[in-house]
Amino acid sequence: MELHNNSTTFEISGASSQVQEKLNKPQRTRHKSFQFEEDLIHEEDSRLIFVNDWRRTNDKYEFTGNEIRTSKYTLITFLPKNIFIQFHRVAYLYFLGIAALNQLPPLAVFGRTVSLFPLLFVLSVTAVKDGYEDWRRHRSDEVENNREALVLCVHQFQKKKWKKIQAGEVVKICANETIPCDMVLLGTSDPSGIAYVQTMNLDGESNLKTRYARQETASIVLDVGAISGLIRCEQPNRNIYEFRANMEFNGQRCPLNQSNIVLRGCQLKNTEWVIGVVVYAGQETKAMLNSAASPSKRSKLEIYMNRETLWLSVFLFIMCLVVALGMGLWLERHKDHLDTLPYYRKRYFTTGRSSGKTYKYYGIYMETFFSFLSSIIVFQIMIPISLYITMELVRLGQSYFMIEDNHMYDSSSDTRFQCRSLNINEDLGQVRYVFSDKTGTLTENKMEFQRASVYGKNYGSSLIRPDLLEENGSGSDQDDIQKLKQHLFSHFQTKDLGKLKYFIDIGMSREAFTRSKEISMTLHATTVKGRGQKLKSQIAIDNELMQLLHKDLAGDERIAAHEFFLTLAACNTVIPIPTPSSSCMESESHEKGAIDYQGESPDELALVAAASAYGYTLFERTSGHIVIDVNGEKLRLDLLGLHEFDSVRKRMSVVIRFPDNTVKVLVKGADSSMFSILAEDSGRNSHVRHATQSHLTEYASQGLRTLVVAARDLTDEELSEWQCKYEDASTSLTDRSVKLRQTAAFIECKLNLLGATGIEDKLQDGVPEAIESLRQAGIKVWVLTGDKQETAISIGLSSKLLTTDMNQIIINGNSEDECRSLLADAKAKYFVKSLDCRNKYVKYKRDAEITLDRTKSSTTPQQHAEKEEEVQSTSHALIIDGNSLVYVLEKDLESELFNLATSCKVVLCCRVAPLQKAGIVDLIKSRTDDMTLAIGDGANDVSMIQMADVGVGICGQEGRQAVMASDFAMGQFRYLKRLLLVHGHWNYQRVGYLVLYNFYRNAVFVLMLFWYILFTAFSTTSALTDLSSVFYSLIYTSIPTIVVGILDKDLNDETLLQYPRLYGAGHRQESYNMHLFWITMIDTLWQSLVIFFVPVFIYSESSIDIWSMGSLWTIAIVILVSVHLAMDIQRWILVTHVAVWGSIVITYGCMIAVDSIPIFPNYGTIYHLAKLPSYWLSIFLILTIALLPRFLFKIIRQSFWPSDIQIAREAEILGEQPDNMHSTSSKASG
Repeated sequence: MELHNNSTTFEISGASSQVQEKLNKPQRTRHKSFQFEEDLIHEEDSRLIFVNDWRRTNDKYEFTGNEIRTSKYTLITFLPKNIFIQFHRVAYLYFLGIAALNQLPPLAVFGRTVSLFPLLFVLSVTAVKDGYEDWRRHRSDEVENNREALVLCVHQFQKKKWKKIQAGEVVKICANETIPCDMVLLGTSDPSGIAYVQTMNLDGESNLKTRYARQETASIVLDVGAISGLIRCEQPNRNIYEFRANMEFNGQRCPLNQSNIVLRGCQLKNTEWVIGVVVYAGQETKAMLNSAASPSKRSKLEIYMNRETLWLSVFLFIMCLVVALGMGLWLERHKDHLDTLPYYRKRYFTTGRSSGKTYKYYGIYMETFFSFLSSIIVFQIMIPISLYITMELVRLGQSYFMIEDNHMYDSSSDTRFQCRSLNINEDLGQVRYVFSDKTGTLTENKMEFQRASVYGKNYGSSLIRPDLLEENGSGSDQDDIQKLKQHLFSHFQTKDLGKLKYFIDIGMSREAFTRSKEISMTLHATTVKGRGQKLKSQIAIDNELMQLLHKDLAGDERIAAHEFFLTLAACNTVIPIPTPSSSCMESESHEKGAIDYQGESPDELALVAAASAYGYTLFERTSGHIVIDVNGEKLRLDLLGLHEFDSVRKRMSVVIRFPDNTVKVLVKGADSSMFSILAEDSGRNSHVRHATQSHLTEYASQGLRTLVVAARDLTDEELSEWQCKYEDASTSLTDRSVKLRQTAAFIECKLNLLGATGIEDKLQDGVPEAIESLRQAGIKVWVLTGDKQETAISIGLSSKLLTTDMNQIIINGNSEDECRSLLADAKAKYFVKSLDCRNKYVKYKRDAEITLDRTKSSTTPQQHAEKEEEVQSTSHALIIDGNSLVYVLEKDLESELFNLATSCKVVLCCRVAPLQKAGIVDLIKSRTDDMTLAIGDGANDVSMIQMADVGVGICGQEGRQAVMASDFAMGQFRYLKRLLLVHGHWNYQRVGYLVLYNFYRNAVFVLMLFWYILFTAFSTTSALTDLSSVFYSLIYTSIPTIVVGILDKDLNDETLLQYPRLYGAGHRQESYNMHLFWITMIDTLWQSLVIFFVPVFIYSESSIDIWSMGSLWTIAIVILVSVHLAMDIQRWILVTHVAVWGSIVITYGCMIAVDSIPIFPNYGTIYHLAKLPSYWLSIFLILTIALLPRFLFKIIRQSFWPSDIQIAREAEILGEQPDNMHSTSSKASG
């Protein structure tokens, strides 16, 4: 993720607003340049907080208390609310209707209690799970609300429970305590009013953030009796990156911003105590307003499953209609003989009052209608309710094995793979597009200062690197130090012992030699003289640049170099924190500790560390001044103002006053925003400018991240005018960010160019190999980055995303017309067609190959066609910047971009904003059925991750916001290869087969009952007991399905990784499609006929009773579906054997137990049947005849039309290389 794009890169209208609506969720974080409706407040809409007067504050406005509630339910609302939520599944409504019908006396096919059991079981299991989760939330809320904090009461701080804290109260927080509510700082233990907080609980970022108390209140906060005032702030909103308010204190009005507020959930660090006033409490705090859950996602396979479920419903309706019409015709035909025929009786034939009365007979038409309803009850499991439970359990098991996969464990960050969503495991096996962030996702996001352009001269080509100083010998410490001295003399060519001692000091310490013998570990441990502290880093330095900085000349180049590193050290928000050191140094070193830098930006940390390595060490920072150690001399600079980086300006500036009262503005920013605000070119300045631009291009081509550095002096008049504007903008409650940008523009002009920097962000291990494997698997990888174009192209080449033989189509437009023209030219030049035309082109090409030999066309069209085919056969790479996307992501240009982008093998989007990333994902998601996956590591990737079908978060350097918004999380990008190619393939194959098998398992049971009803005068009676019908799906056949869905593997992981093209089976939907569904249904129809008619034929001349026949059908169908499953299992293990064959044993056990109960009508049937040879002959014939067509079909298909999966599987078994698999795969994919 790109560090300087934590806000956004561009203001987007039109397309971005459409994307925002499609995220289906309130944004967990919103960024600076977003225009929030709630932020556009007016003075009369502001909130008034009377400091230390909570009664006056709350009497008028009735603000919420500080009690929070994250639970969904209470004891009263749990049952109705939970049931309401569960019945959002349409299938549950279906089964509720079935159970309700069965309660009516004319329709009571099953026992009334038994008919409710399946639905009640599913509802109860889900309710228990939801109730347990909510009970944990209640416990967490109770613990949170009953924590205590120090609150000012009657001139002293007393402990008070968090839930009782009110807006307007003054609260004291001590070190390492958690902030209970959103508070404006009034004072801290630091006299300058500075405090450090960790916001990990809020935004996931572990770096310490700096917060300040206003100097007006910090000086008198210890006098608790004098704490009073009025704060006028904006209404509660989700924006954690902005806070606009002002405070009236002792007749003064001072501005407040995000640096003056600490938010609930943050922790106080490295500060003894802070005192603040509560402005937002409880549910109105920014943390609670941002606590919305991620949008729920449904797998594509589950959506397809609903289509097949609809077909099953059609079958169900037809069967019920056949039974109802059959009954009506049968009753009409035998209406005069109903008293003497089986299945129906019109009257009682008993003595007493009931003799001759009607017995459950309602006339032909009502009986026909009741027959239709009764058939729905009998055939209800045609729509498998057990499938929902089975899929949940299977996904849970799959997630467990993904989490426990040690091949996806990142030891460097001690991070295991995380499954944060259990609904879309199988989608991992069908991904077509991967949208990846660059910084922190493809790269390490660990910045290293590599190159510098100072006053037109390039430095960094001959760096002294730590590895040059490593010594493998076993000499003494003195020998090692002597070798280091000789090395430094050879590089710096100086005999100045003072300077040599300086370089020795920054090189290493004696204690480092003693402990590790590795000189490189402490290269540039810069000693800050006078305070006995050092900064430990591994920054390679350029000896020529170091010599320039230590010259005594006062030339332009020396002054520019001085201001260059001064800007690097001062123009940032990095906090130097002294840390104790355990090293025991020589007495002359006087070292007592080290300086540790904390900052929100890895770029800034790298630049500050580089400045320190060259002798400009940031030593101290407060809200009013900074101290920089310049080669051992402390330089105190007054901090007059700071314009932080924002996505519109794309730069940062600081106004400082030097000890001689000189005032300068120091600026750093992106080259696209810096060169336009430089002073007009003159002789020397023109040379510096052109040289710097050349160096920037060189750095970008090497994959380095670049920044331009500039500065200028401010006159007294300019300073005075800027201060007035800055004060007005800072205290404004309306459009503050716009006014601050205008104020910054006043001084960020006519700058003198000092130079530029190049920072390296190295690729993560295994990224090129992972990308190459994904491309071989037929997955398109698009990179969406905030970096400049040259940097993105360089990273694309090093990561093997781009190749040198690709045609690079570059779209950099500054207007809608220009973008339209560039897109049209590119499409015309490279013969780009629409997606529909490209799909037809494959068929046309095959036809053309046949007709080309027969018919000769004119030369010109033929040459044109050959040229077109030659161009289309070349790979294309589309490179487009965010400025162009502002115009392109509109309705009329989106289709042009879509056609061009989908025809390219690679797409690189540079300088893009978070919503533009989401817009690109939506471009593919809304126009194709292809599965999309987005992967990123930071806050600006959240929109993209939530928009994609599958979102993957990287546990990186920039917090956990991407992880918290994702469906899956991992430590490194390279694990995506195993996640998709191995686990994705397995999960898709398992779940696809699971769904088809469940359809088959239930349909064959229902069809068997259907044939029976047709042969019993359409009476909707059943030969099976009620318990057998219920246990069939829940007990007899469910366990093998779950085990196979979790553990079965068609191929081992080594094969899947070695041959990425095998992943194409998911793209072709080989495991689940409409074709397979119809084949399964035809096979089901055949098996149901066999299982019904074989026993009927065998026992046609016998006197077997109906319950004995039902017992035979029950065990036969369980054995049949178990053997059917066994034929499709790819890999047998002990657990699989136990589950499959054990289910048959369990079925026999249950039948024996039920048949042993005298009150049941089937009492003793199993004991009688098991003695008969015809019983075992029936089961054998059912298995043989029912499964024979399926067995022959599999043999013929695998022999003559094998899939690439089958070829690879046979190669695994035979231990051979599947050489012909590639051609088979390519043909199948084509």
